Amino acid sequence: MPAGVSGVCSRLTFYRDLLDVFWHNIDPTNPFGQFADRGSQYRTAIFYFNEKQKELAEQSKKALAESGKFDQPIVTKIVPASAFYPAENYHQEFYKKNPLRYEGYKVGSGRAGYLKEKWGDQKK
Repeated sequence: MPAGVSGVCSRLTFYRDLLDVFWHNIDPTNPFGQFADRGSQYRTAIFYFNEKQKELAEQSKKALAESGKFDQPIVTKIVPASAFYPAENYHQEFYKKNPLRYEGYKVGSGRAGYLKEKWGDQKK
């Protein structure tokens, strides 16, 4: 393999895997937010840095739409990456720092039931 090609391949494989994990953890059909969280800041989106990532994201979204898992259209947007502002520190790794609160949210918001209904025991 020419120099640098294996690095590009591994980054694209990582991006594909990341897309798969992403789809398994959201409701891609809700244009108003996620589970108990509502508002534009909770809408789903996939960000890309180059045309290859955009292509992979579009292929992934199309495959999901054609999978038959969802009765409604996939509304997750695919948009160019832009300025990113991390959430406040208390949000970072919240599920690790506050496992009981996160578990309560996950069940109470309907997230756990929804993901189990759509994906069964396929954890990503």
